[in-house]
Amino acid sequence: LDSATERLVQSAINKMQQGRTTIIIAHRLSTIQNADRIIVLKEGKIIEQGSHKELINASGEYAKLNQQQFQ
Repeated sequence: LDSATERLVQSAINKMQQGRTTIIIAHRLSTIQNADRIIVLKEGKIIEQGSHKELINASGEYAKLNQQQFQ
């Protein structure tokens, strides 16, 4: 998606998920940055979980992916 369309989709998702449990599968980390909990999978196994801030501070796989996407 282009940036403008992604913002529209994200806005719609944010409205729909209010007061609900929502599972979002994403390759773009910007899509999940505001999630209460992020679960990072590698080869089908959970390798990290936490908020965006917690995962960035842990300097693990999520932090590496974040750095690659936002350089």
